[in-house]
Amino acid sequence: MRLLIDGAMVWDGTGAPPFPGKVLIEDERIAAVAPRDENVASNGAERIDAAGKFLMPGMVEGHAHLSFVDTPRGTALGELPPEDHALLTMDAARKLLSAGFTSACSAAAAKIRLDVAVRDAIDRGMTEGPRLLAASPELTVTGGLGDGRKLHLHQDSFGVAVDGPDEVRRMARLCLREGVDMIKLNISGELGTDSAPAVAAVMTDAEVAAGVEAAHTAGRRAAAHARASDSVKRALRHGVDVIYHCDYADAEALDLLEAAKDRVFTGPAIGLTISRLESLRGDNTAEGRRYLERLMPQFETTCRTHNEMRKRGIRIVIGGDYGFSINPQGTNARDLHHFVTHFGFSPSEVLQAATRTGGEIMQRGHELGLIKQGYLADLLLVDGDPLKDVRLLQDRKRFTWIMKGGVRYQPCEGAPHVRRLNDQVAAA
Repeated sequence: MRLLIDGAMVWDGTGAPPFPGKVLIEDERIAAVAPRDENVASNGAERIDAAGKFLMPGMVEGHAHLSFVDTPRGTALGELPPEDHALLTMDAARKLLSAGFTSACSAAAAKIRLDVAVRDAIDRGMTEGPRLLAASPELTVTGGLGDGRKLHLHQDSFGVAVDGPDEVRRMARLCLREGVDMIKLNISGELGTDSAPAVAAVMTDAEVAAGVEAAHTAGRRAAAHARASDSVKRALRHGVDVIYHCDYADAEALDLLEAAKDRVFTGPAIGLTISRLESLRGDNTAEGRRYLERLMPQFETTCRTHNEMRKRGIRIVIGGDYGFSINPQGTNARDLHHFVTHFGFSPSEVLQAATRTGGEIMQRGHELGLIKQGYLADLLLVDGDPLKDVRLLQDRKRFTWIMKGGVRYQPCEGAPHVRRLNDQVAAA
């Protein structure tokens, strides 16, 4: 299959200004990129007239939870039978692709094999969805984030409670045996988890070291939920590869993150926080006011921290804990506007976070996140200029098509899914 996309404004993901150009696709890869007035050897290629459109790399969701299927609470995920849960996770994958995300790095699955099964189904062409790196459930401590149990009631959630390095190592090895690409460790607590506050590092050094060692020994990665400053330092000390949140990082933690910026990735996952704040507008109940009083300081700290991280050139991916009822799957592009509004990113900077930096987190070498010769043809053809207003990428109707590996998809009307376009039909 050869396809020439001709006349679009090409934004290649590097941060350089867009230019009127042409892009030649051969099978699943980009064969050539050139200004429009240059010749490209395109004999036999189907030509798409893309004049007036904006061509950019496909976006990458850097903090995906595809098995978080828009439930109101975490323990509701534990109530879902695995068969139903797998189908709902596949549905979430289709929603994410239809939102312009051609790749996703999972930040945790709600059950051990959910990410693995859906990743493999996508790779085999059994269902549509983004390229997916599969994660383990959130390995937490007793009373930590994701431990939904009570003495009088066993309740599964999205976490697996493990205490001590031996338990962490055993569970990590089990998840690795089942095929996950990344082990997730909940080093800090969370707002609303009173037995493990967000400002506390509740997983010990020995526990973190055991989880990371198990992952790295198997040639896989480790990620961490780390809001507390001490949890960020603990993650860095033991070689965690992806550190999420970092809200309360102090000056020392920021210095350590900057020193490791060529090794680690970070992601604030701000989307859920903002959705919670929006849901509390007009809530005058005592409970609502109390929660708002606790949430606002964390939000303000997050904004200050990530403004500073941006200035230091620390790699930050978009992705905002989407998958709860107030923050549903498929609305992930809201993060672009959040980064501009709250973290001081320019539109170009946040689009680079969503494409080039996202491509780097996917561990595919030099294959994803740019419009460049030899890269995989994961592209978005957009009606409008997101460099002027990133919010237009929240509108699925703006996608003329979504391309993954040279295959074009079009968002379905009336449903957050995609349909595969006939390879012989020009869709522009």
